[in-house]
Amino acid sequence: MPPTTSTARLEARISPDLHALLKRAAEIQGRTMTDFVVTAVKDAAQKAIEQAEVIRLSLADQQRFADALLSPPKPSTALKRAMAKHDQLFGAE
Repeated sequence: MPPTTSTARLEARISPDLHALLKRAAEIQGRTMTDFVVTAVKDAAQKAIEQAEVIRLSLADQQRFADALLSPPKPSTALKRAMAKHDQLFGAE
């Protein structure tokens, strides 16, 4: 007996024009409408997540970031106070 895969159902009401457009696009690619829509939605979701989670920097910003990692500035007074407060609350390592 083949392993079962669990699935969830997604329903959406769309205009007849959009339905015709999706159907035509799926036919052009030789896919079912379901496969076409699921793939398109998955690609859009992955792109939205990537745009939200990936930080893109200009070359100048990349250089400043690398410089800060290689030669970090000395801790400021405010940072030292924050570190001391952290140690009081959570214990020093």
